[in-house]
Amino acid sequence: MAAAGSGTAAEGEAAAGGGDGGPAEPAVPSRLQLFDTVVNTVLEKLLAAGSYERFASCYRCFYKLQPEVTRSIYEQFLFQLQASIKEEIQEVKQEGKLEMLFDSLDRLVEEAKEQQEPAWRPSGAPEEDARSAQVPFLLKHLSYLRRVLREKEEESRQLAEAVLAGRGRVRELQQQIQARREAWKAISKEQEELLRTFQEPQ
Repeated sequence: MAAAGSGTAAEGEAAAGGGDGGPAEPAVPSRLQLFDTVVNTVLEKLLAAGSYERFASCYRCFYKLQPEVTRSIYEQFLFQLQASIKEEIQEVKQEGKLEMLFDSLDRLVEEAKEQQEPAWRPSGAPEEDARSAQVPFLLKHLSYLRRVLREKEEESRQLAEAVLAGRGRVRELQQQIQARREAWKAISKEQEELLRTFQEPQ
């Protein structure tokens, strides 16, 4: 009994602050632990609401004939219901990645404590709140569109210059062709005159 008493006293000192004279800060449960606690509390109240008396009253005739079997069925039903609910909750925790989300929320809370500026709060006017959230995005998108427009305008200017240069080159080629055609006509005319000169009778 003395050993048990000394153990309890030691535990009390540890809980009071480890014997250093100062009160120990209570350990803050994690959000996942709080979630499990709330779920377990709700589950206990749910199972408590389905008492054996209520179960027996629903099956009164069978209870009068076989009270022991009714009790056994109730206990099996309660056990299976509790196991099924816990399994469903565990699946929800795994599929929803609640542990990771709770950890992320804890990090956000810790980061918010270090911020000096006040956190954003809704003003009560949804249009103004939506505008304040959309304007930065729209301005960024407008800047992007202007940059794309400048790039397209530069590409169009270069293409227009290339087209004008091509047209100038075509005109030069046409002039060269026309000049060569005229020169060919002149040569042909000279050849015809020369041939007529040779063909004239002596």
